[in-house]
Parts: sequence; structure tokens; C-alpha cells
Amino acid sequence: MKKRTLISSAVAVTAAGAITFAGTVVAQAQETGNEALAAAIDAILQDPKVIDSQASIVVRDAATGEVIYDHHGNQRAITASSLKLTTLAGAFETLGEDYTFTTDVVGDRPVDGVVAGDLYLRGDGDPSMLAEDYQALAADLAAAGVSTVDGDLVLDDTAFDAVRHGDEWAWGDLQYGYAAEVSALTVGSGTDHLSGSVRVFVKPGATAGSPAVVTTVPATDYVTIVNTATTGTSTNVSINRDEHSNTIRVSGTVKSGTTGTFGTRAVIDPTGLVGDVFASALEAEGITLTGDVRLHEATPQGGETLASHASAPLSSLAVDLMKPSNNLYGEALFKAVGLANTGQGTYASGKAGVYAAIEEYGVNTGPIRQVDGSGLSRWDMLTPDSLTDLLIGAQSAPWFAAYEASLPVACVDGTLASRMCGTEAAGNVRAKTGSLTSVSSLVGYATDADGREVVFAILLNDYLTSNIKGIEDQIAVAIATHGADTTESQIAAFAEEAEEIAEPAAEQPADRECTWYEPSIC
Repeated sequence: MKKRTLISSAVAVTAAGAITFAGTVVAQAQETGNEALAAAIDAILQDPKVIDSQASIVVRDAATGEVIYDHHGNQRAITASSLKLTTLAGAFETLGEDYTFTTDVVGDRPVDGVVAGDLYLRGDGDPSMLAEDYQALAADLAAAGVSTVDGDLVLDDTAFDAVRHGDEWAWGDLQYGYAAEVSALTVGSGTDHLSGSVRVFVKPGATAGSPAVVTTVPATDYVTIVNTATTGTSTNVSINRDEHSNTIRVSGTVKSGTTGTFGTRAVIDPTGLVGDVFASALEAEGITLTGDVRLHEATPQGGETLASHASAPLSSLAVDLMKPSNNLYGEALFKAVGLANTGQGTYASGKAGVYAAIEEYGVNTGPIRQVDGSGLSRWDMLTPDSLTDLLIGAQSAPWFAAYEASLPVACVDGTLASRMCGTEAAGNVRAKTGSLTSVSSLVGYATDADGREVVFAILLNDYLTSNIKGIEDQIAVAIATHGADTTESQIAAFAEEAEEIAEPAAEQPADRECTWYEPSIC
């Protein structure tokens, strides 16, 4: 395929059909089809925001695998959250789209309402558990006639190992809900299922100068709140968790007469948070616990399952993983793959399981590296070639419909909800985003102007600007508007329109996924 690198991203179309680059009119015969798309993307990559960065891009025909455009497609790059594409493929292939996580309450059969001995709460990694789910388990016990546990409450999280974070997660992220610890027993802080964390709400007091009112979801004594925040004329609140501690300090002012603000903070050892939540649930249901709460012990053989909770099927969890880019779902599924294959959920077994699964769909895992399930690690490095191989191969999988349905859709939902609106990509591009400092990615599917399905992978690294999402959007719009008879100037015009539409979003920070900000900036 003929491919030319043009000289500037200041693309405009003249009345004569020539293309203007930085004020210079380049008279040329208008190429069409794949060559026109290549020229248009090359021009976009001359933007000063990206010209000295690492850009790796591949566009391919989804049906035939034909390479439509290739710019360093075999070059490894930090992938950020687009890595979730491999994690989910591995989970679907290993576990099946109907797979459910299960959380069980195990103990001796109650006699006259008394469970003699310890009561075990056993989890296998369900990242969707909320406080109300643990309350429902306690209610089921009460409905079965349990009134007393004559022993300890024991938390069994041994399905996963004790490694709580992926390799090389940034220390500065670890207090935030999007980087919470992974555990086989966890609990979320809201319906967005940021598991392993508490959501801290800060509301104004009754009068100016009075202490702010601080509450948490779930309600718990597992964290210690140190509140020095007051009620004032503006809101400027800091919510910070001490390093290596579950002490959360709230300071600043919250504006009188408002609903206040909030922040989600990860806890040290989510299993302990679950223990506190479930013990409180038992008490609320009138069940007396005579002993203590113990953590990290396996459930002995021979006990009876007294209550059980099943998650939604993986096909549903996949939507909650991909559209908002939920890291905790990614980590849980990564270890769940390892658990299914080896009987132990570890990062090593998860990696082996995911690699084995994606190799079945044409991915050469030799040139890539995946060390976690979410993409938070900067050690996660894939290539556009490997990602497009996966997207093409996955189309033959029995779980493909659920896989594709989980992806954010441009101008519709998830991390693409406000991107590419008013362009040919809106409602068309289905792709996974990725965002870390100086790392951005967009990987997925699109339908071009001829109705042809294409796959693409855009990996951008090492740029200095605060936001490069507009570059990705221009490329995605170019892909969506490209067809056999589409000219360079037509594609350039659409891409320029995409740049203008993206301008407001370009002012937003992009060192994290838009859903990780509180409130969301999507």
C-alpha cells in the first residue's frame, strides 16, 4: 500500500480540492480509498501535540485482516486501560459468558437457632458485592432461623493470594478508589462498584463555621475519619487517606446550603472491611455473634452452605468492566482466570490463563507483556498488531456478541459518552479507551463509509500535552468516514470537524479515565 507522510496537521480543504498544510497549498491529485485514509492519518500525526511522541497505529479490515494503515504497528507501547480487552477475552474464553461469582456463608447446621462453632464467609472474588448484598446474606440466615453464632466470624479470601496490587502501580494512585486492593472478599462503595473502598461524603453543617458532616458508604468503623472540615461560603475539601493506614483525613470547607462533595478512597485490606460490614449485618438481623472476627483463613471441609449470593453473569459484569473502565473488575477477573486454571488466583496464573486464551484467537504473546488485569501498570505493553489480531480473532468466538456489546460507544456511553459527537463516528465507533499520564489509547471497531467493518488500535505514548484525546478522535473519525471513493480532502475535512468538536474536551485532563474523576468528567 502506498503511504505518504504529510507535513502538517493544520488541515483545511480549498475550493479547488487541494489540501492546505500550515498555510501552504499543496496541489495534488486526490487519492482515494485506503491511500487517502493513510495520507489523512499521516497528516493528523503531524500535529505538534503528537509529532515528537511515540505513536503506534494499525487499521485493518475486520473480515479479511487486510492492513489498511500501519504506523509502527509492531512497536510495543504502554496500553493503559485498553489492556482490559485482553483480560475480558481471557475471562470469556476461560470462564464462559454465563459464569457467576459466588459468595457463601458456611457453618454447621443450626440447632435451635444456634450455629455451633465458627461461621465462615467465603468469597471467590466477586467485585460487584455491595453492603446490601451482605445484608441480604444475613437476612437469609435469619430467615432460616439462625439467631446465634457460638463462635467466630471467619473471612475466607484464600481463593486469591495476598498480593493486593499489580506490579508497578503508581504510589500516588493507591489511596484512590480506582486503584483499590484486590481481594477474593470485597465490597463496593456505590453502584459504580468501586470495590475495596469507601465513599466519603462531606456535607455542610447547620450553620456557618460549624463542623462539616462526614459519612461513609458503606457505613463502617473499619476506617477512622479525622474531620477538621467546616461549613463556609465555598467548597474546597481535601479527602486523604494516610499511607499504610485506614485513617482518612477530611479538611477544608464545604459551602453552606449545598449537597456537599465526596471522594472514594481505597482501604487497606478489603477483607477486613467486609468483616466489619457483615458483622454489622448479622447484628442488624438480630443474630448474635459470641466470638470475634478473623481474617484470611480457609473454610474447612464438611461445613454446610447456609446462605449464598451469586453475581450477575459475566456477560453483564463485562459491561461494568469496560464501559466505565472499572479497574477492580479487571483485577478480579484476571485472578479468577488463574483460579479456574490452577486452583489459585494469582497474577502469575492469571497472566498464563489470559495468554493461553488469546493465543487461541491468533495473538502472538511473545512480543507483549501483561502484568495485571486493568492496565494500571506501566509494565503492561502491547502492540497494535497484537490488539488488532485479538479483535479480528474474537469475532469467531461464541462470546463475541457480549464482548462487543461491552465496549463504550462514541457519543453514547461509558468513557466515550461525550466524544466524537456530531461526526460519522458517533454511535458507530465501539472502542476501549486507555488513559495514564502521557499514555492514551483507543482500540476497537468501526464501520466505514462503505459499510465495511474495520478494527483499529491507536496507542500514543510519551507526549507532553495534558490531553491528546482529540488526536485519537480525529483518527477515529477519519476511519469512520473513509471509503473506496472517499478522497483525502473529504477525510481531512471530517477530521478537521472532529478536531473542532473535540476542542472543549481537549481542555479536560486525560491522565486518568474520565470516569475515575469525581464527579465523572465524561
